This record gives sequence, C-alpha cells and structure tokens, in this order.
Amino acid sequence: MPLAKMLLIACGTLSVALGVLGVFLPVLPTTPFLLLAAACYARSSEKLYEWLLGNRWFGHYIRDYREGKGIPLRRVAVAIALLWLTIGYTAIVAVSLWWVRLALLAIAGGVTVHLLRSRRARHVPPRPDA
Repeated sequence: MPLAKMLLIACGTLSVALGVLGVFLPVLPTTPFLLLAAACYARSSEKLYEWLLGNRWFGHYIRDYREGKGIPLRRVAVAIALLWLTIGYTAIVAVSLWWVRLALLAIAGGVTVHLLRSRRARHVPPRPDA
C-alpha cells in the first residue's frame, strides 16, 4: 500500500475518532472532522468511505452536508445549550484566572456563532455546463 494512502487512512481514522469525541465534548466540532474523514477515505479507501457514509450514527452528518441541509435546528440548540452549560460552569466555578475565563467565554461565543451560521448554510449545486 502506498505511503500516501496509508497517511490518508490514518488521518481519516483520527478524524473519525475526534468526531466521535465531538459528540460528547461541546467545544470539539463533530461535523468538520467527519467531513475531513470522508475526504480522506474517498481518496484512499472506497470500503472505509462507504462504511462512513452508511454508518447509522455518523453517516447522516455527511449526507446532510452533501445535500445542503446544514445542521438541524434541534441539534444546534442542544449543542449550544451544552456548550454554555459546560463552559459557563467551568468559567465560573473551576477557573480563577480572569483571562482564562475570558478565553473560555470567547471560545463559546465563537462556537455559538459558527453553529448558528452552519444552521443557515446551504449547499449551492454547481451550475451545469451550457
């Protein structure tokens, strides 16, 4: 197996692992990691690519993106609520340095903006050649 293929499979597998962690950790985004995994697998292993697209837990993230659906509103709402609960608790209770609190709140704000924008994101299909 060529080195490039092995590296793409390794990168795709790492991206799937990070995407799985992103389901449980609000600061770590799930969808971008799964999209990266799909891109890596598409270039290296048809079998892994088909497995990812057909996966009952993660395949819908990639299919929704490819179809231009964005992130469903319910998922966005849950992600934002969990994000602010966990980061808010950490910033208020667990951290005493003001600049770390500020950094955590800035991260939460940035992730919130990203999630809200991705909700409205729509895929524009390519124009047919005339």
